[in-house]
Amino acid sequence: QVQLVESGGGLVQAGGSLRLSCAASGRTFRSYVMGWFRQAPGSQREFVAAISRSGGSMDYADFVKGRFTISRDNNKNTVYLQMSSLNPGDTAVYYCAARTGLAIVNTFSAYDYWGQGTQVSVSS
Repeated sequence: QVQLVESGGGLVQAGGSLRLSCAASGRTFRSYVMGWFRQAPGSQREFVAAISRSGGSMDYADFVKGRFTISRDNNKNTVYLQMSSLNPGDTAVYYCAARTGLAIVNTFSAYDYWGQGTQVSVSS
């Protein structure tokens, strides 16, 4: 089992940047595919990005390509989401998730463990 704790959210103006972090407990972090999802008020949780266990492969939702970058440091048991060119449409609670399978997938039901989320608010 793994516990996930997100940090780095906050209020930023449109065009600004934020870096989210997700710290994982346990010694098996490198055995999990990691993902970021987000949920805006009144909306369903949606996929943002995911990264393979080694960090060599990533996948992104179309709406963040070129703006967000996912990365991980297996020595620090941490996954990151660097966000730039933020716009009000990016306002949401951002969740970190871990899955035990091999493949990078973009469906939330495929992920086994979730953090509590961190709020990102972008003002116009």
